[in-house]
Amino acid sequence: MLLALDVGNTNTVLGLYRIAAEATGASAAEAAHSDEQRELVAHWRVTTHRSQTSDEYGVLFVNLFQMSGISVDEVHHIIISSVVPPVESTLRRVCEKYFRVQPLFVEPGIKTGMPMLIDNPTELGADRLVNAIAAYERYGGPCIVVDFGTATTFDVISAKGEYLGGAISPGLGISADALFSRAARLGRVDIKRPAKVIGTNTVTHLQSGLYYGYIGLVDGILERIIAELGAQPRVIATGGLARQISEDSRYIAQIDDMLTLDGLRILFDRNRTAKPRARAH
Repeated sequence: MLLALDVGNTNTVLGLYRIAAEATGASAAEAAHSDEQRELVAHWRVTTHRSQTSDEYGVLFVNLFQMSGISVDEVHHIIISSVVPPVESTLRRVCEKYFRVQPLFVEPGIKTGMPMLIDNPTELGADRLVNAIAAYERYGGPCIVVDFGTATTFDVISAKGEYLGGAISPGLGISADALFSRAARLGRVDIKRPAKVIGTNTVTHLQSGLYYGYIGLVDGILERIIAELGAQPRVIATGGLARQISEDSRYIAQIDDMLTLDGLRILFDRNRTAKPRARAH
């Protein structure tokens, strides 16, 4: 099986995929187009800890597998996208020690199959690249991916499958934290959709401003991107707050919780024959 790891600033998401080639003896090229190749066996979301050791991560991952009745020995391939460089060497040791597998990192030199029409492709976060590849593969183009994470990112893909660029804004959590930390009389509240826009107490005032204010930010950026693109793209949302925020957006048409993990699986397929990964001993 294939273990896909998406390491974000706040959370790390793990996805375990069954690989058709292992089950049927098919070639890698055949496996890439097999429905069985797309089977997501299990997935987990854990907190990203920059100071956690490889053994601490290893014990956590092994326990997650055991709780799902899966042996780590079933993992033959690992692919990792990370936007947290201090964690990458730690996770490499975890893969080699606990899974006995050399991981494939999403980094410069990996085969993407997507033309990058930006000034410096090496600056693009691995998660954004993976999202763009998955969105075009699954939904076609033109399309826009909105990823609601620590930061909210907007990634634009053309009708030809070219990465055109995008935008980055502070995530809803960061925006709320900044407000609470700088306003002494405002306490923390649960960020959720209030019953009315016009609040009647401090809690609902905050919830209305944070929730509807952030929807205004998202839709405002999307409106300008769509106008500049000169086409009607499909807008796909992913990330931890995607379902919460997308409910009142005028432009988001699709929510895909597994977009990043599926993008990692697609990238693994595209690099499988070009750069085979040998098991570590």
